[in-house]
Amino acid sequence: MQTFTAQPISWPESAAELRQRARRLVAEHPPHPDPATRANCWTFADPAFSKNLGDAGLIGMTWPREYGGHERSSLERYVVLEELLAAGAPVGAHWIADRQTGGMLLRYGQREEIERWVPGMAKGRVYACIGLSEPDAGSDLASVKTTARRDGRKWIVDGQKVWTTGAHFCHVMIALVRTEPGSQRNAGLSQFVIPMDAPGVTVRPIIDLTGGHDFNEVFFDSVELEEHALVGAEGQGWHQATAELSLERSGPERYLSSTALFLELLRYVGPSPDAHVRQLVGRLAAQMWTLRMMSATVAAKLAAGEDPALEATIVKDLGNSFEQAMPELVQAAIDLDLSGEVPLARILGHLLQVSPSFSLRGGTREILKGIIARGLGLR
Repeated sequence: MQTFTAQPISWPESAAELRQRARRLVAEHPPHPDPATRANCWTFADPAFSKNLGDAGLIGMTWPREYGGHERSSLERYVVLEELLAAGAPVGAHWIADRQTGGMLLRYGQREEIERWVPGMAKGRVYACIGLSEPDAGSDLASVKTTARRDGRKWIVDGQKVWTTGAHFCHVMIALVRTEPGSQRNAGLSQFVIPMDAPGVTVRPIIDLTGGHDFNEVFFDSVELEEHALVGAEGQGWHQATAELSLERSGPERYLSSTALFLELLRYVGPSPDAHVRQLVGRLAAQMWTLRMMSATVAAKLAAGEDPALEATIVKDLGNSFEQAMPELVQAAIDLDLSGEVPLARILGHLLQVSPSFSLRGGTREILKGIIARGLGLR
């Protein structure tokens, strides 16, 4: 049976300088007037800030210099990510491209696609979205029905994706589609690079209950792609997509989405809160520190060339539970008018509405527990 062992982290010598660089960029960028944007900030897009990060060499940090990267370690990148998330920086525009799409293209993509997209991603000027979920294939990802068929030297894509974060402003999507007619479940699936401005691509907004526009439906109506749009090997899409999900699940955003609430709570209660609030602060701080060490261990394994898929899934599950529980715990501890404009009220009100979705993105809790059970040899 495998176990999760959080090894001591040997942070790089460059960590202090990278932290200061990230903090300077945040301080120099005008903050959004609504404090709620600091919560779950990796879904809030600000192209100007993404460009600043790209110019500072803080996007594509682990990628080859040949394609605009900086050949730094996964732990160096982790240092920057946690600084940006802790500050509530508006990193949503480039987030998915930096977290997984660029790396996927570098690993599996054909040279034409790498050269077209990755340098712009490293500059913070090209944004990506993920084409996985469909109306009848959400957590049951292997049931995708979107198809790609050969037509001479072209591929023709038809179908639909849903809950596609950022599709309305992104330049490119990596989509999981079925390339083998009649195939079942995770067989016969492939991935393709789809430009979002390609003829036949239609994006329709999904407005959430807060009035926000993060999600979209995306329709493909005979979308024509070049041969080199195929990512990796035909029929290997399931293996590639699950590797991509490991990157999606392993980052500090899986426990830092509610950090703005914790920091605002500290400001609100001051240095001498009552005993109940002190106990809550201590509990949340201890959980956050533990999750940080677990998450950083995943980054260390990536830096060592290991595949921490199981560990990433555990961090994602525990992190989601933590960041979902925090708003309700704070609401129970503090008598606060959520209709007011106090920063704590704005952040708390926002997270109470959106945090239930945190355990859906990147795989539902039920799916994750099944993956963990298999990884631990329990099923």
